[in-house]
Order: sequence, then C-alpha cells, then structure tokens
Amino acid sequence: MALRLHDKKALVAEVNEIAQKAHSAVAAEYRGLTAGQLDDLRAKSRDNGIYLHVVKNTLAKRAVEGTEFECLTSALTGPLILGFSLEDPGAVGRVIKDFAKANDKLVVKAIAVGGSLYGAADIDRLASLP
Repeated sequence: MALRLHDKKALVAEVNEIAQKAHSAVAAEYRGLTAGQLDDLRAKSRDNGIYLHVVKNTLAKRAVEGTEFECLTSALTGPLILGFSLEDPGAVGRVIKDFAKANDKLVVKAIAVGGSLYGAADIDRLASLP
C-alpha cells in the first residue's frame, strides 16, 4: 500500500531527526532476505542502539538533506535498508557485518561517517571503531 503525502512527510522528518543526531550510517541492499530475517536484523539493531529502516530512495534522499549523511545521496539506489548508529559509531558496522556473514543476501552498499562517503569494503574499519 502506498504512503499518503502526510505519511511520507512524517517519515522524512523522522529519518532526518535521527540523521541529525547519528554518529554513522550504513546503506545495505536487502533483496532476497525473508521477513523473518529482517525481523532478526531489526531486533539486533534495537539491542545495539541502531535505528534501522527501509525507506524509499527518494524519501531517503530528502531525509538526509542538510545532515552530515547527505553524502549518501549518490549511493541510494536499489532496495536499501538504512542503519544509523545513535550511541556507538561502530555499532551499525558491527551489526550489519555480523548479520551479513550469516546472510549473504544482505550486501553493504555505502557507509557514511563524519560527512564522508566510504565504500562497502570499509565496513571492517567501521565495525572496529571502539
């Protein structure tokens, strides 16, 4: 079911508010994951202080405007799930990396830290942050 305009505006505002206070972000393609696998990922994320949400790319681009995660805009293509670390900068990297080891359908596409965009290969660096 499609989102109505006021629902879209609310979602953009929510993600923007999270992005304003987040330490790091990861965009990962989730194509092929089951609903149960996504539920497991969401539970692990909640336990580690991570905001995780599937957001349409157009809405995600609007949501990160004016934040240090605006650098993600060019990487927002395809079916993506966005994760933002709210407490520990490396938390989102660790959770996504660990989950991707057991679920090869979750593929990291982009990482953003401190206003800089990094590739998927840098997930190990993000995961190792204290």
